[in-house]
Amino acid sequence: MKIQNKPLIAPEKNLREFTLRSLLTGIIFAVLFGFSNAYLGLKSGITIAATYPAAIMGIQFLRHRKGSNILEENFLRTIGSIGEAVAGGAIFTIPAFYIAGVWGPEFFASFDGYLKSTAIMLAGGIAGILFVTLLRKVMVEDPLLPFPESVAASEIHKAGRKGTSGAKYLFFAMGVGGVIEFLKSFHILSPKWEKFLPFAKKIIPGTSMEKFKGIETGGGFLLKSPALSPAFLGVGYIIGPKLAALNFAGGVLSWGLFVPLLILILGPQYSPLVSDGVMTWSDISKSVFSNIVKPIAIGGMLMSAAYTLYGLRKKIFNGIRKPDEDIEKTSSIPKIVKRTEKDIGILTVISGIFLLSAFVFVMFWWFMGFKDESFIPALIVALVLMIAGFFFATLSGYLVGVIGSSNNPVSGITITSIVITSFILLMIGISGDQGVIIVLAGAGIICVSAAVAGAALQEMKVGYILGGTPWKMQVGDFIGVIISALAMWIPLFILNAGDLKMAELNGYKGGFGGDVLAAPQAGLMAKLSKGIVGGEMVWPLVIVGIIMAFGFILVKIKSPMLVCVGMYLSFETVAAIFAGGLIRWIVDMIIARRKYSKKQISYIDNRGVLLASGLIAGEALMGLLFAALAFFDVIVPNLWDGSPFIISTAVIIALGFVMVNIPLKAIEE
Repeated sequence: MKIQNKPLIAPEKNLREFTLRSLLTGIIFAVLFGFSNAYLGLKSGITIAATYPAAIMGIQFLRHRKGSNILEENFLRTIGSIGEAVAGGAIFTIPAFYIAGVWGPEFFASFDGYLKSTAIMLAGGIAGILFVTLLRKVMVEDPLLPFPESVAASEIHKAGRKGTSGAKYLFFAMGVGGVIEFLKSFHILSPKWEKFLPFAKKIIPGTSMEKFKGIETGGGFLLKSPALSPAFLGVGYIIGPKLAALNFAGGVLSWGLFVPLLILILGPQYSPLVSDGVMTWSDISKSVFSNIVKPIAIGGMLMSAAYTLYGLRKKIFNGIRKPDEDIEKTSSIPKIVKRTEKDIGILTVISGIFLLSAFVFVMFWWFMGFKDESFIPALIVALVLMIAGFFFATLSGYLVGVIGSSNNPVSGITITSIVITSFILLMIGISGDQGVIIVLAGAGIICVSAAVAGAALQEMKVGYILGGTPWKMQVGDFIGVIISALAMWIPLFILNAGDLKMAELNGYKGGFGGDVLAAPQAGLMAKLSKGIVGGEMVWPLVIVGIIMAFGFILVKIKSPMLVCVGMYLSFETVAAIFAGGLIRWIVDMIIARRKYSKKQISYIDNRGVLLASGLIAGEALMGLLFAALAFFDVIVPNLWDGSPFIISTAVIIALGFVMVNIPLKAIEE
């Protein structure tokens, strides 16, 4: 890939960049995309980078404003996209406190719960920006780091200056996604369909022996449809047919193999519960999935994360070497520095890191109850995490430079930090619930820090290409991170509390880790911390998952992690994501048959991604609204009891038609 050596806007030019309107609008976008990603990640385990939609919306907002320019758009996008990074780190870890049982729903909903959650996000977010400030110059100027998503975002800005932003398609899709979620909430559209098909009761031949009549079978098969979810269709479209198929394969393994097989054998044991009306076969299938299949999927995710990091070992080694090189270079900063090379002062950054380290120490001591015997353990954990956080932030930034923010393996980085912290705590004698809390708090800081560092460095590369002023972007990121961290607890609280109330009314498992808010990564973090520190891991199930994922690796599956995440999610979720992938496959087939040029394909891809992003944002915002209504006990009437899913199927087909035709028409305009 060709690397641009000179910025688009020369260092000698001083255009308006850090403006009040771009700052306030960027903050709104940061919160908006942060809330949307929190919703999406909790439900599907997949998050989407906000760089592109933030760029499009920023261009649209500033296009007709007096005195606007490309650097002001760049500044707005920088702030607007950082919220999704805070959300990505938060949803991987904050719900884990709830899933692990160390924070109950009452505590999570309390002011103390807000303060502790926000402290974790603030510490991680600020650490990520501070570390990236030290690394920016060396990373963004490295010719071996292509920064694919940064280059794409810079091209969007350049096209926007020529009058082609495509924002109307983003807003159109947001409206469509919002309307569908609105109709679902009033039960005019059915969200899914399922039916239980019983197996014939038999004894497996050859299993009988003296005084044992053989293994009895029973149970059945729980059929499910794809969920009517514009957001999941959008996710599938963005990740494409191959990755969507891998995710779907995990769902097929769970709901087409493991659950039916286990129900077949366990059916006779559960039959009395069904006869007495205690549970239905559908309830039993979901219970088996949650308590047996999910731990297997967790083992698979654990092995997949280790394999992902192993596959990136050379890049990791190169990334770890960057801090020494960077500090060596920044120690001799010239007196006269160009506008495009001005970072926040090195002394300010170093002072900030020391102050943040003190804050993290106090935070851990606070989490340990400010006990005298906890002083030294809190100090040790804080020091280890800050040192590890620097290297993990470096690694995250390096990987974003190679593969982009959307593919950054933050969960693998977080798992590594959990293992390190867990064994340190065991060595210094901290275990039980207190140990789990400290492990998860440390993991939260690392996770948010790595996510923010990667996203921020990606934005810094866009600024480098366009000619933005680094220190202004860094200050903007600080503001965006702080506001996002202060606000991010709100959607987490609303979604959890609202889903718990909806679950009471509709009879499903609600809250984080439940049927709707699966939060797969947080579930993994909770199980891992409880297993190592709390001693509650059902290791045989996890080991089975590890061996299974090793098998995936041996047959060279492209993304074992995606398969295992698919195993962890409900079938209707992965089926809807797969449907979105099929829509993208149809578009790709038409492109190949018509032999479009690279430029035409770029137009089609950009419009398709905008539509998909709009569907995600529209459903997420409407979903948050109705979760808030449920929390405040606002009754949403059931306007059509028993709405047939055939209508929802027609809506899915119509969405597919729109997502195929509108992108293909991009070359005609």
